[in-house]
This record gives sequence, structure tokens and C-alpha cells, in this order.
Amino acid sequence: MARTLGFLGPEGTYSESACILFDPTSQLKPYSTITAVGEAVASGEIEEGMVPIENSLEGQVTFTLDLLIAQPNLHIKGEADVPIEHFLLAKPGTNPDEIQVIYSHPQALGQCRTYLEKNFPNAQQMASLSTVLCIKDSFESPYPAAAITPGRAAELYDVDILDRGIQDVANNVTRFALLGLTDHAPTGNDKTSMAFTLEKDSPGLLHRVLGEFAKRDINLLKIESRPTKQLLGEYIFLLDCVGHREESPMKEALAALSDPISMLRILGSYPRWISPV
Repeated sequence: MARTLGFLGPEGTYSESACILFDPTSQLKPYSTITAVGEAVASGEIEEGMVPIENSLEGQVTFTLDLLIAQPNLHIKGEADVPIEHFLLAKPGTNPDEIQVIYSHPQALGQCRTYLEKNFPNAQQMASLSTVLCIKDSFESPYPAAAITPGRAAELYDVDILDRGIQDVANNVTRFALLGLTDHAPTGNDKTSMAFTLEKDSPGLLHRVLGEFAKRDINLLKIESRPTKQLLGEYIFLLDCVGHREESPMKEALAALSDPISMLRILGSYPRWISPV
């Protein structure tokens, strides 16, 4: 029986492309927001959900990180890297010189910042819920408008393609996380994502945490932080590293972290992405 994958819809988004790339046989179900995808997985409405977690140009997708931090039932059990090519679409007959508003998801607008400043310096940039819903937003705009979308959207909707490949850097990739109620069993080629807070604000504590991985030769892939949303200056640190939480030496490193930290949550251990191409 095919798995059911939720994704940030509607049809035609990069999230849908990530689902197809990850498992072409899956049954797909669109949701209106990243949070809705996560809540559907957490409640058992669907088995798994695919959400963007990081972009090579714009960095972390904060909606997804905050969702993982707030929902202890959710775990990362897989990932997929999707090459991103942005198209500029508009209602048929739109004159590019008259465009006053450009709609898209905030991540896409950020990834095309230089292009927009150069080619549409006077156009207002408006956030939409997804890189496909922005087409509807642009059609309903009282002013001449365009939308930044995936190329697949041009095949699904009656639009004019005004430009393509408009992202500021050609090698633009978004990493998607597969969410489930459990993470993945060890495969021998895994990574682990975690979130933690420090016991107190004092010199050297973060160094002590990272040192537990360094002295066991565990490769750290990424470290970043998010506000705790409780007090200004308090942060949750997010770490990706090579290895599985159930296997050595990762298992020993995690066990050694109890002293310098006050909260540790393993977001998931899962297979590292290998491109099918």
C-alpha cells in the first residue's frame, strides 16, 4: 500500500516536487501551511509530511524549525534535496513594464532579491502562503501583478512566462524534511538533528557541548540558533551531525551532554540524502 505524504500545497509547489522525488509511488495530500502539515502528522491524520527546512541561499526555514521544537511528537525520518529554479509568471496579456506588485512565498522573494531590485525596483513585494497560491494572489490583485513560482506551475495554470531562472544564484537548492511520528532505523549512512538549550549563560558551555562531538570525531554539519520566545537573549541551538543516535559514537556523545545543557531533544536520526540523478 502506497504511503500518504502531506505537503505544502497546492499542486505544483516545490514541496510536491520533493514528495515525488522522495517517493514517486506515494499518495499526495496538500495542506495550506507548514504547520498544518505537521499537525496532520502529529494527530495521525496522515503517515508522513514533507516540509522545507533549509535553503542554500536563505538559510533556515523558521516555520519548520519552530514546528519541530514545539511538537515533541514529530520527528525527522528522511530528507530530500530539490534544485530550485524560479519562474516569473503573470496573468495572460500582462505588460511586464506595468507590474506594480510581485507575490510569492517569503523564501522565494528572498532568493530573488537581487533580480527584483534590478528589474522591478519600484514593485511592491507581497508574501503569499506558497509559491503556487501566489498565482491566485497575483490574479486577484487590483494592480498589475506577477508571481514567482516553480516552473511546473506554468504547466498547470493559464499564465504567461515572463522570465525563468530568476534566482540570484544558479545553484539554488532547498532541503526538505520528511516528518513522522518516529525517526528512521540505522542505515550506516545517517545524520542526526537535535535541539538543545544551555544550563546557564556562562563562558565555555557551548564549547563543552561541541567538544563532546569533536573528541569522538563526529562531524558537525550545521549549527544555528532560534530564540526561545521566552526571554530576550535566550536561544535554542539546533545541530546536525553525522551518525545515528542509536549507534556509537553518537550514542555516547549524547549521553555526555546531560551536564552542560538543560534541554535536549533529538529531532530525528535519518538516512543522508543521496540524489537519484
